[in-house]
Amino acid sequence: MNLASGPWLLIAVSFCSKVAAVAVGISDPATALALWFVPDGLIAYHLFVFRARGLAHVHRRFATVKREVWLTIDDGPDPQDTPQILALLKLHNARATFFVIGEKVAAHPAFVRDMLAAGHEVAHHTQTHPLASFWCASPRRLARELDDGMATLGAAGARSTRFRPPAGVKNLWLRPALIARGLVCIGWSARGRESWRADVTTVVRRVTQGLAPGAILLLHEGPAVPPEIRVHAIARTLERLQQLGYRCVVPTPEQVAGSRRPAPTTLPRQTPATTAPSPAPAPTSSATCWPVATVE
Repeated sequence: MNLASGPWLLIAVSFCSKVAAVAVGISDPATALALWFVPDGLIAYHLFVFRARGLAHVHRRFATVKREVWLTIDDGPDPQDTPQILALLKLHNARATFFVIGEKVAAHPAFVRDMLAAGHEVAHHTQTHPLASFWCASPRRLARELDDGMATLGAAGARSTRFRPPAGVKNLWLRPALIARGLVCIGWSARGRESWRADVTTVVRRVTQGLAPGAILLLHEGPAVPPEIRVHAIARTLERLQQLGYRCVVPTPEQVAGSRRPAPTTLPRQTPATTAPSPAPAPTSSATCWPVATVE
């Protein structure tokens, strides 16, 4: 269902349904409750459920018949984590996409250049990561988040056509704003949910559960990740993918555009890695409208 063709129409329908609810409230309470809550519930579903596509087409897979996955890492760059993650990716001959926050890029532009020099992709994750209020941002504020982020990335030498909203939360005005800027919205098919304070083994199991070619995996960097998981989960995920015979790639635009195709049911015969991967570098020790977690 495409709800994004007329955001103002959605607001008008919600308002009118409430007027109707008041009008029939005394004579038919059940109908009044339905008129009051159902339109808002439908809008909320498309705002907050990352799988919902009514307010933006969110790509959750990419097209491939090979044992390939797309590793995406959000919330960087981080001066402690990013160098370690780049070393891990090099160790495993893996490519990844870093969905970065504009303010952090402005503070650490050299890390963006390091990501690009290593063959990774740098993508847009808003300018300020307004996790609590992105859903209710006005068109002007949404435009500022997108435009400032693109400008900051450009100043650091990166130009991306891929965007991920904070925690996958959408906005009534998101689809037209992305189309106007040539941005494609990228979701995920599995994520580590590091903020749930699980151990590394649990995070790796979550992100690799039901693994199939074309999966988009989401992990995080930065101080919002619990210290017992920070970077370690990425290291262990890379090891597990290698054991399963999967490569981490950055898909082409054509592969992302073909993500509506069903995942293949058969794969070319491949031999999973039989030797344990080389030990990863040990990480060093060392986020108003809606209550949400700090790490998506």
